[in-house]
Amino acid sequence: MLESNPPLLRHFEALLRHPAEIPALECDERQSGEFMEEIGQLPLIDLNGLKCHDVMERLACSTRICRASSEWGFFQVINHGISSELLRKMKREQVKLFQAPFEMKVSGGLLNNSYTWGTTTATSPNQFSWSEAFHIPLTEISEETYYGEYFSSLRYNLILSFSTSGNREVMKEFAAAMSKLARLLAEILSENLGSQKGELEDLCDESTCFLRLNRYPACQISPEVFGLVPHTDSDFLTILCQDQVGGLQLKKGSKWVAVKPIQDALLVNIGDLFQAWSNDVYKSVEHKVMVNRKTERYSIAYFLCPSYDSLIASFKEPSIYRKFTFGEYRKRVQEDVKKTGYKIGLQRFLL
Repeated sequence: MLESNPPLLRHFEALLRHPAEIPALECDERQSGEFMEEIGQLPLIDLNGLKCHDVMERLACSTRICRASSEWGFFQVINHGISSELLRKMKREQVKLFQAPFEMKVSGGLLNNSYTWGTTTATSPNQFSWSEAFHIPLTEISEETYYGEYFSSLRYNLILSFSTSGNREVMKEFAAAMSKLARLLAEILSENLGSQKGELEDLCDESTCFLRLNRYPACQISPEVFGLVPHTDSDFLTILCQDQVGGLQLKKGSKWVAVKPIQDALLVNIGDLFQAWSNDVYKSVEHKVMVNRKTERYSIAYFLCPSYDSLIASFKEPSIYRKFTFGEYRKRVQEDVKKTGYKIGLQRFLL
């Protein structure tokens, strides 16, 4: 049977063989679990409050969303309008997709060559992500050619269980539902700042929004290995659908705190662009994923992004950050990661 897992171990061990060039793995504060604690008080918001006939209840729900975005930068939502059935269907298709042979995923044109694994820019273990992913722009989900020539050639019978048309329809339905929810939450957050209705909606462009399908294989080396290195998100808003394995941690003050998954709840977090646009009213919080020794983990993230030429400017003066376009921001982040191994982000744009 063809191997589906990427060669993560080989590449990780290659990084470990150069101790003179890298800091000790256990001494890196970014990696250490010394400052980690589990929390149960991450804000959990019932979005049924937004549908309530009582104006005060709708206002209270909106206030909870804005407060969580300011105090935590993260919150979980229930009764969000995306059915449990759709979440399960999307998970099934995601699992099938990652079961494809590694050769096919990496070079077979599957999903328009959107597959990535590990961290090509890593020069040390603490820059390496023990994971694989498909980065899928929304505008390409419906394209017939998006699923690669391997389907038509029938070169791999194994992947026939991953239905081209079936997956496309599930993914389209899932993406549309996530997009609707993201725009609803973004509108609430922007109107709280005094913005005109639809102002943020006009900035966001479906051509730059995307889904990221993630798989974190089990890792027996150490529980201190990153599934995804510490980072903030370079968007306005992210919505995450995760399984029950756990492993996501976020920074709260000086401590890393573990987020306990809740069945069928979605996790929402503020991105860098919303922090800049809100002039630090909302917080884009550093987060990471730690591997599990025995169990693989799956998640799907939706990223709400503007067009590349959209100007990101504070809603009020004096501004903390200089004005910049989304395209400029992405380019600078990519340059920093390539040069230093880490994302620097908004610090580059401080006035």
